[in-house]
Amino acid sequence: MHHPIEHWLAQTLAVGGSDLHLSAGVAPMARVLGQLQTLDTQAVDNTCLQEHMQALLPDWLTAQDHDSAVAIAGLGRFRVNVFAQARGWSSVWRCIPERIPSLQAVNAPACVTAWLSQAHGLLLVTGATGSGKSTTLAAMLAHLNRTQALHILTLEDPIEFVHTSQRSLVQQRNVPGHSANFAQALRAALRQDPDVMLVGELRDLETIQLALRAAETGHLVLASLHTRSASQTIERLVDIFPGDHKALVRQQLSLSLLGVVHQVLCTSADGKRRMAAHEVLYATPAVRNLIRENKTAQLPNALQTGAQHGMQTLAQSLAQQVAQGLITADEAQRHADG
Repeated sequence: MHHPIEHWLAQTLAVGGSDLHLSAGVAPMARVLGQLQTLDTQAVDNTCLQEHMQALLPDWLTAQDHDSAVAIAGLGRFRVNVFAQARGWSSVWRCIPERIPSLQAVNAPACVTAWLSQAHGLLLVTGATGSGKSTTLAAMLAHLNRTQALHILTLEDPIEFVHTSQRSLVQQRNVPGHSANFAQALRAALRQDPDVMLVGELRDLETIQLALRAAETGHLVLASLHTRSASQTIERLVDIFPGDHKALVRQQLSLSLLGVVHQVLCTSADGKRRMAAHEVLYATPAVRNLIRENKTAQLPNALQTGAQHGMQTLAQSLAQQVAQGLITADEAQRHADG
């Protein structure tokens, strides 16, 4: 690699890429509309890559894995993961848009606005890695920041979108960094007088427990989770807990859950952009009852028949986008099978 990393980041942005992959021993690659494409014939040199990373990432230690976010003048903000591999160093640079998109721009389901006007409860955004969960959460937070006077506290790993306080006071904490871990940061958050908490990811029992407690005690909690459907999300949250705790967790969830937005990113029919399709679970009294009574197997049926509450299955969302000519039938099928 003769060019500095900035050169490849500029190239990635120029081709509309979401991620840049710099891996010692192979050519630089960018992910464009979900597919990897090569940016050059020349392989990346390991020593060169290491020098450039040390120059750009002041807190980069030669650890096996490193996660951070960095702003580069003239280019923007990037989430970076650095890792060691068989040929040397690798780094992945996720491009974070400068402008936080609106709920309309991320095609957010209509019921999201109603959920965000609630004083407390748990709102979950789920999906696979790279399905745009962070972007949807950022759009939700920006909506709150613009429309209400609240204290919004975010716990992120790392901080991606930077929110400037508007009507609300927004404080963003990097975890680890500003706090040792998510559980510790959440425990402290309950003493920091927040109205809204954003938890980057619900990844362990203690974090889920604290997020549920926060939602129960008068806070609006927004969080993300890696799951394959809205109904699987409920099962995943309960399954993490030992047997004797499951009934209590189901009870807590049935009381505090507002809804689940599960999303996938599809390539548009014209091949020029990516757009989200959503499965939407609305915590109606019937849905709360199914959660409490451990009848999550019936949730997909509730989704299919809950259109008047704004609910929809992923299949319904995909079919609607095909009917509107936004995505092809092949693209819809690919995500339905996934």
